[in-house]
Amino acid sequence: MDRITKDVIEQLPLTEIDKVTFYKRDEVTTDLICCDVAIADKVWSFHEELSGWKLLMDHLTSLPNFRVDWFASVSQPPFATSETIAFCR
Repeated sequence: MDRITKDVIEQLPLTEIDKVTFYKRDEVTTDLICCDVAIADKVWSFHEELSGWKLLMDHLTSLPNFRVDWFASVSQPPFATSETIAFCR
């Protein structure tokens, strides 16, 4: 997948999302923020460099009790995985 479109978002209905997990991948000189969205037995994986990342974030923040502080938890310390569960049903 090279971009997050409205069609992709439509395949992630809020009522069916079981878990949203954020983490970082060490890319040697930078960190890449990633997001896994679990629905039933499928996991959708995204990262911040994909076109449409903001569209995905806007969608996910509509989940009830979504952790809006996920970025602060994931971003520090640098180059550590820092996995954070932002939503779990």
